[in-house]
Amino acid sequence: MQQIPVSLLTLVAGVLITLFSLWVGQHHSLLPIQASEQAPLVDGFFNVMLIIATALFVVVEGTILIFLVMFRRRKGDDTDGAPIEGNLPLEIFWTAIPTVIVLGLGIYSVDVYSRMGGLEPGGHSHTPVHVTHQMPGSAIAATLDDASEMTQQTATSTNDSNIGIGAGANEKGKSPDLVVDVTGMQFAWIFNYPDSGVTAGELHVPVGTDVQLNLASTDVIHSFWVPQFRLKQDAIPGIPTKLRFVATKVGTYPVVCTELCGGYHGSMRSQVVVHTPEEYESWLTENRIAQQQQGLQQAVAVKPAELSVSEYLAPYAQKMGIGDREK
Repeated sequence: MQQIPVSLLTLVAGVLITLFSLWVGQHHSLLPIQASEQAPLVDGFFNVMLIIATALFVVVEGTILIFLVMFRRRKGDDTDGAPIEGNLPLEIFWTAIPTVIVLGLGIYSVDVYSRMGGLEPGGHSHTPVHVTHQMPGSAIAATLDDASEMTQQTATSTNDSNIGIGAGANEKGKSPDLVVDVTGMQFAWIFNYPDSGVTAGELHVPVGTDVQLNLASTDVIHSFWVPQFRLKQDAIPGIPTKLRFVATKVGTYPVVCTELCGGYHGSMRSQVVVHTPEEYESWLTENRIAQQQQGLQQAVAVKPAELSVSEYLAPYAQKMGIGDREK
């Protein structure tokens, strides 16, 4: 029986590995839903990296398994292995391939970042920014009055910031439809709507609207991340940053701080609620009237440092039903 040429086997194996890798890259379900215009750009880049990683994994691990079988020690064979010292063409090949891959991914990532709005002209405002200093690791208790004052103090310089994710490919040269001043503090996010005077502990935006977040911090570095938007931006004390996006799906999504900012960093969470335009206007009107009637004296951030362990964990225990079972 004639033996199949190695070149033909290699070609068939390459085709099968390529098809399998492409399938994995398009059907992995590793990412949350896409809820912004920027998300498909990031997901496309992630899929390409996963395709390449899958192909390399199969090739490397498959070669190891094949060699384990083909070149295993046979029973009764006590001879030495072949004295192989090296293979220059092979070494050049396996050095060149990763180099090409890394360069290609680097160029692709820069293109994605640019289309998302991350490569706008650099520089930032030199307007002094008022920062409220406090001891690291402590928490802040704030009312809507306090939060409104803090966001107003940073709004002017923040609006001039060029640091962060700016206008995407579809919004180049246009002013945002909605501007929200976001203040990060230990351990809460405060959202102020300067055009309407509304301040809240969670972000509300209308679907399909070009939104710009002006980020600032009162104490340490925080990081504003919405996984479904595929966007993340640091809030830095004294240096205003921005994050611009267009939400594409109505729903409620988590806002997570991804920069270790103190003892209660894990609890620094909020949410972004994407409304229909009609629902957003209704929410804005209701909150504007409510805050005018209450004189803004609503607590939007607590000071967990003053709570006992049981008091701090009480909301989590209630969600888990621990207290109900004990009763």
